[in-house]
Amino acid sequence: MINREWHLLSRPVGWPKPEDFALVEAEVPTPGEGQVLVRNKYLSVDPYMRGRMSAAKSYVAPFELGKVMQGGAVGEVVASDAEGLAVGDHVLHFFGWREYAAVDVKNAVKVDPEAAPLSTYLGVLGMTGLTAYAGLLRTAAFKEGDSVFVSGAAGAVGSQVGQIAKLKGASRVIGSAGSDEKVKLLLEEYGFDAAFNYKNGPVGEQLRAAAPDGIDVYFDNVGGDHLEAAIGSLNRGGRIAVCGMISVYNNTEPAPGPKNLARLIQTRGRIEGFLVGDHYDLQPQFVEEVGAWVRSGELKYRETVVEGIENNLEAFFGVLRGDNVGKMIVEL
Repeated sequence: MINREWHLLSRPVGWPKPEDFALVEAEVPTPGEGQVLVRNKYLSVDPYMRGRMSAAKSYVAPFELGKVMQGGAVGEVVASDAEGLAVGDHVLHFFGWREYAAVDVKNAVKVDPEAAPLSTYLGVLGMTGLTAYAGLLRTAAFKEGDSVFVSGAAGAVGSQVGQIAKLKGASRVIGSAGSDEKVKLLLEEYGFDAAFNYKNGPVGEQLRAAAPDGIDVYFDNVGGDHLEAAIGSLNRGGRIAVCGMISVYNNTEPAPGPKNLARLIQTRGRIEGFLVGDHYDLQPQFVEEVGAWVRSGELKYRETVVEGIENNLEAFFGVLRGDNVGKMIVEL
């Protein structure tokens, strides 16, 4: 049996190129003691993976050249040499970018396909969902009555941030997105109070029009001009949670920072970055609360599904371009 897997051949400079990667055929691994063999059904591609393609020191080790890359995946156990997991069980793990993976049982989380579609464990009920939940409620210290601005609001994380804020009693939720179609989605399906296409004019001007009374919380997925605009509209005691800065991930030169940081003194504002890995203690609470919202239909989600391992790389490029609505998923 052949196992197709994606390898990183060279470290991208600027925007990644197809020649930086290769789809390689390898033997399907045999699970060792304490391992299971998983046939992956759904793979995740996420913006943070761009950082792992660089050799720069970061919060997670870079991908190794000439070896298979990693990422979230959910699949079915097809062979087991481990207690607690049997053939036919479904698990969430971190050995994506491949069709089959031998996974230590300690690194596999059993999931229930009857409780929710398998793909949701990579998105709305997975790492991206917990990122939204922890970033808004803990890092940004959201409280009822806050006015919230979310950038990248039609993406997997941003769309959940806005909806959770509404469900928790936000006075106003504003989102930015990269197309008029996505703006319509934010307003008509996700229940945002206001939204704008950042390509249609200066972000600062559009934000002031959408939030004339300012904002109390900014959830940053973009950085750049969005961060500067948010600082400009921040109310006294406002909080900014920095989740990602996709606008600068492919820059070859350092991006200039916001020119209005001094305004944080006037507003007593706070900017704090966070990583979802620091907040897994919230997982049980998150699954219980958000799972209930998903089942009731109060929290809606979208997935952009790309078919086939051979299209895994193009799906990742699509995330960097902003092609996806909601979570980008590769179905095998």
